[in-house]
Amino acid sequence: MKIYRPSDTCFDEMKRRMNRRALPEDSVRDTVNAIIRDVSVRGDEALFDYAARFDKAHLDSSSLFVTEAELAEAEAMVEESVKEAIAVSLANIHYFSDRSRRRDWSGVNAQGVEVAERFLPYDRVGIYIPGGKAPLVSTSIMTGGFAQAAGVREIVAATPCGPDGRVNPALLYALKASGATEIVKIGGAQAIAALALGTESVRPVEKIFGPGNRFVVEAKRQLVGAVAIDLLPGPSEVMVLADDTADAEFLAADLLAQGEHGPDSVVVFVTTSKALLEQVEAEVERQAALLSRGSIIREVLDKHAYGFLVSSIQEGVELVNAFAPEHLVLVTRDEEAVLNGIRTAGAIYAGSLSTVACGDFLAGPSHTLPTGGAGKSFSGLRADQFQRRTSVVRMDRNAVLNSAPYVAEFARVEGLDAHNHSIQVRAARVDR
Repeated sequence: MKIYRPSDTCFDEMKRRMNRRALPEDSVRDTVNAIIRDVSVRGDEALFDYAARFDKAHLDSSSLFVTEAELAEAEAMVEESVKEAIAVSLANIHYFSDRSRRRDWSGVNAQGVEVAERFLPYDRVGIYIPGGKAPLVSTSIMTGGFAQAAGVREIVAATPCGPDGRVNPALLYALKASGATEIVKIGGAQAIAALALGTESVRPVEKIFGPGNRFVVEAKRQLVGAVAIDLLPGPSEVMVLADDTADAEFLAADLLAQGEHGPDSVVVFVTTSKALLEQVEAEVERQAALLSRGSIIREVLDKHAYGFLVSSIQEGVELVNAFAPEHLVLVTRDEEAVLNGIRTAGAIYAGSLSTVACGDFLAGPSHTLPTGGAGKSFSGLRADQFQRRTSVVRMDRNAVLNSAPYVAEFARVEGLDAHNHSIQVRAARVDR
């Protein structure tokens, strides 16, 4: 972990570098653009070629999708304890979703016009589940579970298979439990292209959800318009803001928990306490040596781990808002007052006992959150993102007569006389 103190000549420069925007690298943008064009032209054949190239899997039209037999086999293989954990997490997701889902409403404006909003679930959505060495079972339910709670009828999951053409059984079970109606064995930017544009076998979806690596995130960015997206959730990251009331062992554990996701994870520790900074640094080293994914964590600590000693909690808050972390662990005095100053974090874990791992797996809010500074523009995944909003306007005689003079003024200023005519012809009829 690289440590920066106010006495360091590079301190202010490193703070400025923490002020991020989620912008793609040129090489990533070009690579993804080529993949999207390829999938749009060659369809299924492009998907099969990418599966062979990146996943060493030899797929064809008969093995592109997970079958009912594969789902049944997966269910039989999953331990009951895992099934219970999935069920408990899904129940919490549904509880949280029910409270954050938008609901229909109606009212009457000052001119007597009835105005309303209707919220209906999308008909067909795509959810992306990253591959890799760790089967992200929780991501299945933290995306699909929200679609399920919102009432989406068709939930198409995309996740890469292994060289044997199979998907982790627990991941398959979680997807089925979360309401997935189709599961396609493709990952990467090519999966996003297939979901957005369609191929001979994959019917396009209306909106795409879920996290991924920088190529997946860039594919979602490029395909906005052809399809809607949730947000830009890339490699995992955590930021900790703490004072001398915090427990170093707890904080180090949270930093390492996010660091183990992959070598491109980012961990940042910000504190007002010199003693705590030194304690956390020592705890990180001690605990890292005990963990099974130590080599990945070591790479993160060497390349993407930062510690800042700041002069005040307010300076720390400013650093948090500039960085816009995916996860923020907040352990300070006057916690609620500090919490009110945080504006850009995807999720906040407030208090010494609040662990990011509970949010990742169980608590109820989705762990699909904006990364790379995208929290300045996006919020985390939530139930109302699976709803399509439609406004409704209904007018009676009085509403027409009361609105007509104001419509006439706007039409005159903008030079749109047909607009004015469309209400005046009604006003003349109802005023007889």
